Amino acid sequence: MYDMFRRGHLHWRNIDGIVLAWMVTMHVGCIAALFFVTWQAVAVAVFLHWMTCSIGICLGYHRHLSHGSLRLAAPVRFFVTLCGILAGQGTPLMWSATHRVHHGRSDQEGDPHSPTDGVWWSHVLWIFVRHGAEQRNTLYQKYIPDLVHDRLLRFFERTYMLWLVGFAVAMYMLGGWPLLLWTVCVRIVVGYHTTWLINSASHIWGYRNYDTADDSRNLWWAGLLAYGEGWHNNHHAWPRMACYGHRWWEFDITWQSIKFLRLLRLATNVDDRIPTDRRVSS
Repeated sequence: MYDMFRRGHLHWRNIDGIVLAWMVTMHVGCIAALFFVTWQAVAVAVFLHWMTCSIGICLGYHRHLSHGSLRLAAPVRFFVTLCGILAGQGTPLMWSATHRVHHGRSDQEGDPHSPTDGVWWSHVLWIFVRHGAEQRNTLYQKYIPDLVHDRLLRFFERTYMLWLVGFAVAMYMLGGWPLLLWTVCVRIVVGYHTTWLINSASHIWGYRNYDTADDSRNLWWAGLLAYGEGWHNNHHAWPRMACYGHRWWEFDITWQSIKFLRLLRLATNVDDRIPTDRRVSS
């Protein structure tokens, strides 16, 4: 099972051509956006970055689906998952399964994206390895048996690219090239690199509140850029906990959204335990 994530599988005959073409297109579009700047497009892109990365990825894909840190009311669950899809980081099933492998094998053989295999590998290169349908199904059955038969998630698994393409077409129709390039290419590329920093930088630099078996660290600037995800050592010590900031200065903006949803009774069963053990320093 872990063999599918080995760095040795990244060679020219096993590169995922669709992922490569998508990444090249997004990065070229990101550069092109510098020639199509409008304040309206930039403002919408910033708002959508928060919606797709903080609400979609951090709250939805990560804390809700991957770790079960909270439950969401059905309409909110649909919307939050859709926001995650529009981040362009893969289907909710594949994202959750890969992330659970990361926690199970963190910085060991089989970790999908550990800096022990190289900084660039952990940051971006790991995503280019092609995985066959049989490998994916085996991965899903082993790591996300609680999610794999979920009708909503299976629906999004089948229609993933349609949502992304449909969103891009809608942005072009509403605002032409500026809106398309900023709300799709720039937003998605910035979202990629801030998310990938958690895989790379937050396993290399920073401080540790807890004595975990991996190299996870708390990195303040990654915590800000990635909407609270940069308090990575805290998260690896308490993976199911919904709040990642454990000290007063460790601000977690995604946790604020969770508290707001709980206030409205749209989020329930929120794991908000206060950590009390395995502290490295006071």
